[in-house]
Amino acid sequence: MKPPPFTYHAPRDLPAALRTLAEAGGKVLAGGQSLIPMLNMRLAAPEHLVDINRVAGLDGIEATPAGVTVGALARHADVERAEVHPLLTRALKLVAHPVIRNRGTVVGSLVHADPAAELPAVLAVLGGSVRVARWDGRVVVREVPAEEFFVGPMESAVGPGELAVSAFFPALGEGAGIAFEEVARRHGDYALAGVCAVVTPDGARVACIGVGARPVVVDLDMDLYQNPDEGSGGGSARALDGDGASDAGGRRRAAAALVQDATAPEGDIHASAAYRRHLVGVLAERALRNAAREGAAARGA
Repeated sequence: MKPPPFTYHAPRDLPAALRTLAEAGGKVLAGGQSLIPMLNMRLAAPEHLVDINRVAGLDGIEATPAGVTVGALARHADVERAEVHPLLTRALKLVAHPVIRNRGTVVGSLVHADPAAELPAVLAVLGGSVRVARWDGRVVVREVPAEEFFVGPMESAVGPGELAVSAFFPALGEGAGIAFEEVARRHGDYALAGVCAVVTPDGARVACIGVGARPVVVDLDMDLYQNPDEGSGGGSARALDGDGASDAGGRRRAAAALVQDATAPEGDIHASAAYRRHLVGVLAERALRNAAREGAAARGA
């Protein structure tokens, strides 16, 4: 299949790219791993295509104690190899296949806003943000927090004439453990459901994919750190408030139930809504257990 006709633009700097978007509109081409198939299948038919691959300064990967800033042209594979953020690195290994990661971009995946994709969940669970630029006689930049960036399925807060220029992934807190668990029909396929978890001594936060119109984020203020390897047969760990579950396994099951209750999956030809809801509960319990183990090991507990 071939894409519909369009006018091609290849600006050389950011102001030129933003002026083109402001005047002509159209779609932005960075990695193209989502856009090109959509064009070929005639699911998208923009009159203008703005290729930003020649724009200098958008491929940076900058790590600081506060977190990691990833530029709009930083490829999945480059960020994965840089190993600048443990959770981001782990999630990138789950994205499609190496040939896709060699070309696809981290920021492009965020803007694409697929509710079954891994990277939106990472940004959401970390409470990150995306910098969006537009042209108003000069370059104007705004910062959009993750909770406002994902508007709906395949829809982000990047408006007409705007360009997402970078994404910020906050650093993990001291003693944090992480996990990303998902189930897909085949390796490299989009997940039927997935759970990204960050567990700290103060509680846990998870983001779920494939079970809502955007990443589903759930904050859990229970102690999942104490005795993370303890089974479900009792123990001396602190009780979950109001639940009576005094063992680590009981706390994880209670947490998984809270995560399930926050999701609203839909069925399709790949899985029913009931199966996805069951799956997210299983994955949430597994992710919380593995993240708690990792965090306890890092602390020498």
